Parts: sequence; C-alpha cells; structure tokens
Amino acid sequence: MSPRSAGAGAPAPGHTAPLFAALGDETRLALVDRLCAHGPLSITQLTLGSAVTRQAIPKHLHILAAAGLVHDTRRGRERTWTLDTARLDEVRGYLDQIAQQWDAALGRLKMFVED
Repeated sequence: MSPRSAGAGAPAPGHTAPLFAALGDETRLALVDRLCAHGPLSITQLTLGSAVTRQAIPKHLHILAAAGLVHDTRRGRERTWTLDTARLDEVRGYLDQIAQQWDAALGRLKMFVED
C-alpha cells in the first residue's frame, strides 16, 4: 500500500472534516472538555463558570451534535448532553494513520539522504 492510500477501516477525510470544523472553535472545544471530564451535563451546568451565554451554549451543542460528537437526552423538563467518545476514537484512528504515513515518508527521506 502506498503512503497516500487509505488504510482499512480508516475514515475518509470528508467524513472527519465536520468533526475537525466543530472542534476548531474554542468554545465548542471547551464544551467537549467539560463533558469529557464531568459526564452528562445540562445546559445550565455547561454555562456555569463560562463567559458564554446560556443562549449560545445550545447553538454550539447543535454543531457538535451534527458532527456526531454529542447527543442529548431529555430527563423530565431538563435536557442533558453527553459526549460520544466513539466519534473521537474514529478520528484518533485517522490521525494515527496520518502519523504513520509521515513516519514512513521521513524514514524514506532519511534513507535517501544517508545514501
């Protein structure tokens, strides 16, 4: 397999682009960090200690949900948000694949320079 070809089971770049776009925002990245550290949280809990307004948090959460990073569950009148770690694992595999390709390319460059 050439270094540029996709490995088996690795997600296509177009499939991971929405996730990287969602994580490219500092506020959304902070929300993912809080959900990762504390588990399911309500919008009120996610707003506490944040400079972001309570009205802005759902907008960011919906972008994260569209990227497959979070999902919501209704408990009575309250909606809680949970991180979907499977999507992060999928992207980790993609990044590992890129790292392996770079390692292989650097190894070939080193052999070329040393010869």
